[in-house]
Amino acid sequence: MWPFGKSTADRVKDALNEQPRLKDLGLQVQERGGAVSVSGMVPNSRYMNLIRVIAEGINGVKSVDLSGVTAQEEAAAPAQPAPAAPDATVTEIAPTTGNMNASADMDAEIKQAEDRSRVAKAVLSAIRSNGELADDPIDVLQSGSSVILRGVVDNDHEKRLLEQVARGVDGVSGVDISGVRVAQGAKEMAKEKDQESGDTVYTVKPGDSLSAIAQKFYGDPMQYKKIAHYNNISNPDLIHPGDRLRIPG
Repeated sequence: MWPFGKSTADRVKDALNEQPRLKDLGLQVQERGGAVSVSGMVPNSRYMNLIRVIAEGINGVKSVDLSGVTAQEEAAAPAQPAPAAPDATVTEIAPTTGNMNASADMDAEIKQAEDRSRVAKAVLSAIRSNGELADDPIDVLQSGSSVILRGVVDNDHEKRLLEQVARGVDGVSGVDISGVRVAQGAKEMAKEKDQESGDTVYTVKPGDSLSAIAQKFYGDPMQYKKIAHYNNISNPDLIHPGDRLRIPG
């Protein structure tokens, strides 16, 4: 469960896959220190900005590199034909009305998706600018003219404030906070990240057990096995204060 069970790269990939125009493209995402790199192939260059604005709505993303994304229209561009002989007859094939309409419809759809994703980005900015919410691990996704909030806050007051701040952003018609849960100490729990993997890191404290740590991060003490396996711990009962554990997805 985000924010403790998924890396930044995984959350960016989830956000891209929730956009109908992008979900079947198989885009790959990598992240290090907040710098996100996306790779893969898209139908045309109009998709680039859509990818960027969606990725920038994810908490923790500082920059987006699209140099690994190739547009099919560019990759498949034919070589320039040799000049025709003077007496050659050249017949120009005009684009059909159907193709032109389809292209216009796609442009309009992508533009609409971009505009909505910019609204989601504005909501994230408003959350980051609020003194009480600034350090809460919250992602903002768009669904039509509504926004979907995911993450964790420290208390019920912050959850209500989160919805209020989101609704106050121009262009937002609705706010879905069903993916936001309350966990005391959420800010501190999500604070430390592994620079290589983007995983949340927890430093073991005196009196901790793996089951108690699993309860804290997943709401289920039986998930201790997942943490043990991810950190190559052969005996779950042997953890020590000061150990740094990566919390897996």
